[in-house]
Amino acid sequence: MTRTNVFGLFLVVLLQLCCLVQQGDGQPRSVRYELLNNEHSHSNLNDMFGQQEKAVSLRSSVFDLNTTVVNASFDHTYTYSVNLQHQYLFIYTYNETNSTTAVRVSATSSDPNVNFPVMFVVRQQEGILSWQIPLFIDYVHQFSFANRTLCPVDKNRRKNMTMEQLIYIDVSTMAAHDVHFTFSAQLLKDFQIHHGSERNVTVSPSQPQYYMYTFPPGVDTVLLRVTSPRLSCAVVSVQPIRCPIFDLDRNIDFEGKHQTMTNQAAIFLQRSDYEDFEAFYVVIVMKPNNQDCLVPDLLQPTDGTNFRHKTLTISITDTISSSQYYRAIFAALAVFLGFYIVAAAIGCIYHGCGWHQSITDLTEVEKDKLLCFHYEGHSRPPSQGQVQGWAERSTMSTDSEGSLLRSSGPSQYGAVPATSGRPDAPLRSMEGSTHSNLSQQSSDLDFDSSDIDFLPDAELEKDIVRTKTMLFVSDLARKSHKKLSKTFKIYHWNLLTIAIFYGLPVAQLVLTYQQSLLRTGDEDLCYYNFDCAHPLDNLSAFNNIASNMGYVLLGLLFIVLVWRRDVLHGKLLREHHDLERQYGIPQHYGLLYAMGLALVMEGVMSACYHVCPNYSNFQFDTSFMYIIACLSMLKIYETRHPDVQAKAYQSYFSMALVIFIAVLGVVYGSNIFWIFYALVHMLSTLVLSAQIYYVGRIKVDRYVFKRLFRIIKTECFRCVKPMYVNRFVMLLVGNLINWAFALYGAIVHPSDFASFLLAIFIGNLLLYLLFYIIMKLLSKERINGLAILCIGAASITWGFALYFFFQHLTSWHLSPAQSRQGNRPCILLDFYDAHDVWHFLSSASMFFSFLILLTLDDDLYLQRRDRIPVF
Repeated sequence: MTRTNVFGLFLVVLLQLCCLVQQGDGQPRSVRYELLNNEHSHSNLNDMFGQQEKAVSLRSSVFDLNTTVVNASFDHTYTYSVNLQHQYLFIYTYNETNSTTAVRVSATSSDPNVNFPVMFVVRQQEGILSWQIPLFIDYVHQFSFANRTLCPVDKNRRKNMTMEQLIYIDVSTMAAHDVHFTFSAQLLKDFQIHHGSERNVTVSPSQPQYYMYTFPPGVDTVLLRVTSPRLSCAVVSVQPIRCPIFDLDRNIDFEGKHQTMTNQAAIFLQRSDYEDFEAFYVVIVMKPNNQDCLVPDLLQPTDGTNFRHKTLTISITDTISSSQYYRAIFAALAVFLGFYIVAAAIGCIYHGCGWHQSITDLTEVEKDKLLCFHYEGHSRPPSQGQVQGWAERSTMSTDSEGSLLRSSGPSQYGAVPATSGRPDAPLRSMEGSTHSNLSQQSSDLDFDSSDIDFLPDAELEKDIVRTKTMLFVSDLARKSHKKLSKTFKIYHWNLLTIAIFYGLPVAQLVLTYQQSLLRTGDEDLCYYNFDCAHPLDNLSAFNNIASNMGYVLLGLLFIVLVWRRDVLHGKLLREHHDLERQYGIPQHYGLLYAMGLALVMEGVMSACYHVCPNYSNFQFDTSFMYIIACLSMLKIYETRHPDVQAKAYQSYFSMALVIFIAVLGVVYGSNIFWIFYALVHMLSTLVLSAQIYYVGRIKVDRYVFKRLFRIIKTECFRCVKPMYVNRFVMLLVGNLINWAFALYGAIVHPSDFASFLLAIFIGNLLLYLLFYIIMKLLSKERINGLAILCIGAASITWGFALYFFFQHLTSWHLSPAQSRQGNRPCILLDFYDAHDVWHFLSSASMFFSFLILLTLDDDLYLQRRDRIPVF
């Protein structure tokens, strides 16, 4: 053994003897600690000798550490000083009773040192808890005080507990100088929250609070509500009965369900989720700033750190029973099934009682009179030779007063035959005209052969027809019915394909969101109206899902009504094909089927969205609303423009672009986007207006804007009167409104771009429908009673629906905590909230609106097609 090792061993023995002498100094309230010798490597002897000298110096200071033990009492405040050589141990004892009690400790330091904080360590039977003063939250916010509630002990809910409980609290610091602290502990006698009562609490970032609630007998579901007059950010957590309780800003979301809140929060809780003890803890933690409760663009400066606090009111109340679930669901179902009964009754009265007559409802004599010539007082069907001879000799032209004159020469496309009386009078009024001249009889005989040519070369001469100053439906219904029907059927078949491929991933995604919510307990994932969110199984807000049944049921009812008309029209085509292509508005049902299917899918997609509504899936709820608006406008236009209707793939591609722009507007709503959007909106409106004005004769290519400039220069600056006045007025008003929308968006930047874009489409739809009705009345056409009834019902239901829509119970473009500021209790059957009422009323409103489009031109069934103007 070397001299160095002998010398080191001698020092160790000497230190141990000193420790034994100090342990026998007779101080009863102090504890002496002993450090064991460290082993040293056999490296360089000089380095080892230096390390041993440092160790001896350190040990000499550590061995002077004193621990003062205090038999502490509850509700008593202790003020002491601690330093590197002196620490305190507080010992609390109490006897456990049948009622659950908790201990809350408070600690303060008047002169905390950031580098040498005062540390508090609490030891209990089931765990350990520690913190320090100054207390740092997020490594930024510093607090010189802290209050913590220790894990409560309840012998009724925990096994292997002793009646006499001990609590050890160590207070120490590594500072060489004295650091003052104040410490106290209290027994919380009112630790439990009672059912149906309120509890007022005050929290701060360094002073979290939590209380216990026990399910009373017979109560299986409860609603926890937390409200506050202040908008500062806090977190509400519901945790099971176990230790430790996570009541710090950094770990509040580790266990149970939790929500951020500003002025209110609500959580639905079930006894089945807490079967072990049939109880839970309600934990309230205040955030050091408002960052977690505000969207980044709306962050506000926080209060002074040490003075930031929040007063809250906690209440736990009953929820509705399972019988009320069934009552609410079946009541809504009964209302919408009532629509089927009313529709069947109106159908029987409207058609069965003669309130409405079509060609199929006429008698055989009336049908013969429409097909026969009246010549010298005798009605007889013409021969094929007579038809050809009259067609070769007759043509139509108009004089300056609008009267119809006969001239010789070949027939022209779009010519209008002469009539007596009002130009819009139906052919049934011609029964008394028994002595018409031969030319009039020729016109009455076969409108198809002389006035409108259904030959294949119509495609080559359509430019001649469509550029007339006065267009009639016969000019734009020259294509064969079979060809057009196939074209329009593509609409609903394509939409069905889109719905399947779009709907299945949507359902999978939202169910995954719901599973994530249940697994993590993070109720900020979904934007519910938590004050009226009634769960069912794994669905957190089943009432918001069930209220979409109206879209589905009424959409199916509309499809049934359209199918009935389609069947009757098919019968008419088979029995009276010649009459069908000469009278009334051309009937094509593809767009109507697509509208009904879109209404059904709106209900399905809205239900999927409400499984977990949030910022990421907002488009699920609005996508089919865009489609419904577009299909409705296409249907209005198709009514009198069947030959120039847009193709299905073009229409759906345009709708897809609209949805894409909606997504961009929400995700990237920058100034550059708004400028881009305004330009696209205005240019698209201009190009579409040119297409409508020239009845599809504008070619969209790279020279389209050059043509538009020439058109504007010609129509607006060189002509005193536009060539097509009605269309010009409608398109001028439409462009002004749409350009105003575009400029408003570019200047104001609405926060909810999806709703803003939807408002544009609905506004255009209403404008077009209003223009159509006005032009119909100006053309001396009447609106039948059923259509008037539908217009009235749609206006009333839309008015009430929009009122409930603007209640704003939730808002996905805000933060979850801000969205909860709009949460409201249920208003209908204790099950449905204002947004559910919006679902009910809007589904009825859209159904009535669809019926308007279905029945608006029922008065024209017996009107000659060459007398129905195009507008």
